[in-house]
Amino acid sequence: MRKPIIAGNWKMYKNLGEAIELVRQLKENLADVVSVEIVVSPPFTALAAVAAELSGTNISVAGQNMYWEEAGAFTGEVSPLMLKDAGCTHVIIGHSERRQFFGETDTTVNKKLKAALKAGLTPIVCVGETLEEREFGGTMKVVEKQIREGLEGLAPQEMEKIVIAYEPVWAIGTGKTATPQQAEEVHEAIGTIIAQTAGGVARNIRILYGGSVKPDNIDVLMSQPNIDGALVGGASLQAESFIRIVRFKNSK
Repeated sequence: MRKPIIAGNWKMYKNLGEAIELVRQLKENLADVVSVEIVVSPPFTALAAVAAELSGTNISVAGQNMYWEEAGAFTGEVSPLMLKDAGCTHVIIGHSERRQFFGETDTTVNKKLKAALKAGLTPIVCVGETLEEREFGGTMKVVEKQIREGLEGLAPQEMEKIVIAYEPVWAIGTGKTATPQQAEEVHEAIGTIIAQTAGGVARNIRILYGGSVKPDNIDVLMSQPNIDGALVGGASLQAESFIRIVRFKNSK
């Protein structure tokens, strides 16, 4: 059985003091959780301090983005080795906000994914459609393209190390959430797509849901057969709400 993952993406929130205060609350209240993999993704400025605070705990740390080169004249970028050095074990790649505002493409996702795996980081690769694409019936086509081009050239054993996060763009930060049935339908399709390229290891690849995940909808989302966890945005910024999400009630 795949171990669920709950990952909190803090985006461009939390100064250093706020970040430390939040993770102190999390580690105090989640120390007994062994059935769920917990990840937090602070801004770059807080990564090292948060990783130090969480050292030896059951909570891992992820970067929100990275460049695909190990070093070089790339002003403003952060390499996978720098993330490792700061204490990260995971990295988010291809988030829709990176695609929308910063020119991320399936090609750059592929480059970053390969670099992350080479560095020993666990990539959380985001895919998802816009509202317009969904309304025109293009959800599956968009998601399939993002997965096939994003994972192109990877061997099955490399794909096994990847986490996929399905985040419908229209549900991110809007308060709208895909219904459990809508989310499950896409998660099942993603599993089929991955199976076609990764073969038998596809059954080990975890697929998260993201998009206005909250304490009041996590239980029903996690009850779906093919939803293996959540990539949480706004609700991960408050200890109480993130703790409740990590402690979801599983009815599978």
